[in-house]
Amino acid sequence: MATTTGGAVEDLDALGYEQARDELIDVVRRLEAGGTSLEESLALWERGEALAKVCRRWLEGARARLDAALAEEDEAEAQAEPEAEPEG
Repeated sequence: MATTTGGAVEDLDALGYEQARDELIDVVRRLEAGGTSLEESLALWERGEALAKVCRRWLEGARARLDAALAEEDEAEAQAEPEAEPEG
C-alpha cells in the first residue's frame, strides 16, 4: 500500500514501529492545530489511520513473540522440575 506524504511515496509496510509512531504523532499534532482545509484534514486522518494500523501490527507481533518466549520458558521449567514421589 503506497501513500503520499508531502509528495513522497512510501510503503507503509516498510516502516518500523518507531518511525510509524513518530509520524502518527506528527499527524495528530497537525490535525489538532487546525488551519488545514477539509481535503487536507481528510488526507491527514486517512494517513493517521494507516499509521495506527502499522503500529498495531508491530505491537501485536511483539506480543506474540513475548507470549511464545514465555510459553517456552514455562515449558522448560516444567520439564526441569523433578516429579514428586508418592508418599507411601
